[in-house]
Amino acid sequence: MLNFSCFVRLLPALLLSVLAGTAGATSFRVQCPNNTITHPLALNNNDAEPAYVSPTTFAPGNNGYLVPSANVNGAIKCQQISGGDGYATMADGTQTFMFSFGPLSGLAAIANGQPGTDFPSAFNTMYAGTFQPGDPAASDGIAANTWPGFPLPTAGFTYNGAVGLALDIANTVNIYSISEAGSTVTVTPNAPLGVNVGDQVVIANISPAGYNGTFTVTSVGGAQGTGFPPSYSFTYTNSVTGLAAATALTVGTASTPPRIDGHVDPRQIMDVGVMNGNIPAPLMAIDEDDEFFLTLSNVGMIMRPDLFEQHTVHFHGYPNASAFYDGVPDASVAINIGGSFTYYYLAPDAGTYFWHCHITPPEHLQMGMVGQIYVRPRQDRVPAGTSLYAALQTQQNDLRTACNTASDILCSNPLPAVNTGATAAATIGSGGTSGYAYNDGDGSTYYDVEYPIQIHGFDPNFHFVGMTFNPEAFVDMKDKYFLLNGRSYPDTVTPGALATQAADGRMHYSQPLPAIINIPAGGKALLRISDLDVSEYQTLASMGIPMKVIGFNAKLLRDQAGNNMYYTTNSITLGGGESLDVILDSTGIPKGTYYLYTSNLDHLSNDAENFGGLMTEVHIN
Repeated sequence: MLNFSCFVRLLPALLLSVLAGTAGATSFRVQCPNNTITHPLALNNNDAEPAYVSPTTFAPGNNGYLVPSANVNGAIKCQQISGGDGYATMADGTQTFMFSFGPLSGLAAIANGQPGTDFPSAFNTMYAGTFQPGDPAASDGIAANTWPGFPLPTAGFTYNGAVGLALDIANTVNIYSISEAGSTVTVTPNAPLGVNVGDQVVIANISPAGYNGTFTVTSVGGAQGTGFPPSYSFTYTNSVTGLAAATALTVGTASTPPRIDGHVDPRQIMDVGVMNGNIPAPLMAIDEDDEFFLTLSNVGMIMRPDLFEQHTVHFHGYPNASAFYDGVPDASVAINIGGSFTYYYLAPDAGTYFWHCHITPPEHLQMGMVGQIYVRPRQDRVPAGTSLYAALQTQQNDLRTACNTASDILCSNPLPAVNTGATAAATIGSGGTSGYAYNDGDGSTYYDVEYPIQIHGFDPNFHFVGMTFNPEAFVDMKDKYFLLNGRSYPDTVTPGALATQAADGRMHYSQPLPAIINIPAGGKALLRISDLDVSEYQTLASMGIPMKVIGFNAKLLRDQAGNNMYYTTNSITLGGGESLDVILDSTGIPKGTYYLYTSNLDHLSNDAENFGGLMTEVHIN
C-alpha cells in the first residue's frame, strides 16, 4: 500500500509529468545577468554598490539606445522564490497550513533573518553539495541536533546562491576565418556562437597552433567582408603575436565552455521548494538605481493537489510603466505549476514597500503570501564627509528622480528648508548596520540598526478549511492569531529561525524572522513597519521610548517648502496595505527591556490562549 509519506514524495513528480505537455514553454528557469544596457560590465562590475557622486551620464549607443557612459550608479540584484504551500507553528503550538512563498536563493541569509537579495556573483554560484528536502534544515543530511528525531538547521550552512543552477551544454561552431592584428585576434564563425563581452571562448584545431587556447571575448560584431553577418564575429586578446591569417572553409572550431545560462535542475527546485513556505515571505532589499531580477517558480501545493493554482508577484506601490510585470493576472502574466517567470524592476524611490500574490488576493493574503521589500536611498552611498545637502542638490540633476516642487506637488524628496551642514557618516556602507531611511539632505533619518516589522493576522478556521477541499467562508473571516514577522508573543523574542515539521516529515524554516529589537545604548533603530492584515486595523504602542514617524507609504514626511513633518507619538495605527517608517531614539533612555505591543487588548492573545499576540520586546543594551 502506498503510504502518505510516499505519496507526498511522489506527488511533485506526478504533477510535473501531468503538466509536461502544457507547461513546457514556461518550465523552471532562472535569470540573473551580470551585464545589462543600464549596468554594463565594462563600467561597473555589479558585485558592489558604487559610491554616489553624481547622476549617471548617457550617450547614444547601438540602434539609438541611450547607454551609460560614466558614473554608473546602482548595481544588479537577483532573488529566486517558490510559490506553493507549507506550515507555520503558532505560539500556542498549533500548526497552521499556509499558501506561501519560500526561498530558492539567499537561503543562509534568510535563515539568519536577513534579506535574500544577492549580487550576480553570489546568486550565480552553484552549490557544491546535494540539496535535501527541507534545506537549509538538512544540508547534506547533516543535523546540528534533532527535534525529536528530525534534523534541524545546521549552523554551517552558508550557501546564498540560486537553487537548481545547472551548467548549459557547450556550444561549438566552425570558424570561417581568423586573423591577428597586433595582439587582437578577430574570429568570424559560420554560425552565431552567442558570446558576450567577458565570456570565455575555446579556440581549437587552428594552424598556426598559437591561435589555440581559452580566451576572454573583448568585443562582439563589426567584421565585414566575410560573407557572414558582422554580428557573428568577435575579438579577443592573444599574448602570442605575429600569427598569420587563416582563411578556409573550415579552419577550426570556437566553443563556449559549459556555463550558467538560466537552465536549472528541476529536482533541486522541487526538493527545496516543496512545502518550504515562509511567513513572512522571503525578505527583499535593494538600493536606489538597482536593477532587480526576481524569479518566481511555482512548485505546486502538495496539500491541495486539486488546486492547479497560479501565483504572481505584485510589488505594492511600485510605479509600473507597463502592466507586464505588475502581477495582476487580468493584465499580466500568471505562473502555472512547473513554470518560472522573472520579474524586472528598476528600483523606485527609497522607502518601505511590500509584495504579495495577486491571485484572489483576499484568500492568498490571508493564507500567508505576503512579504516585505525595502529600498535603501542613494544617500547611503554618498562618500563619507560629503555634505548631504549638496549631495541631494546633485540628485536634482537626475531627470528620473528630480523633485521640482513648483510643477510636481507629489515629488518625494524636496531639499530641506535649512542646510544643517550634516555630512555623510563614515560608518555607512562599511559593512555595519547604520544608514539613512531616505534622501533627507539633513541627516534626520539616520539610524544605527534597522528592523523590518510585518503585521499580519491568521484566521485558524479559514486556514483549516483551506486545507480540507472545502470553500472558505470569506464573510466569516476573523483573525485569532496576531503576528509580528509571522510570530506571536512570546515567539517574537525567540532568536533565530523557527522550524515546523511539515507533512513531508521534514523540518522546514517556516518563520525565519524574529521580531525582537536590539538598540545600542544611545542609538537609533529604524522600524520598517507594514500591515498586511486583511481583516483588521492594527495598532502598535511603545511605552518608554518615543516613536518618531518619518515616512508613510514609502514617502518622506516633508512638505513642499522643505519642512520636515515628522511627528512623535507613542502609538501608530495602520490599515491593511499601509507602511510606516518609525525611529526609536534611545538617547537618554535607561538600559533595559521595553515593549512594543498592541493597545487592542483582544489582540494580545494566541487564539484561546491569553498573554500573547501582537507584542515584542525592545532591548536597550
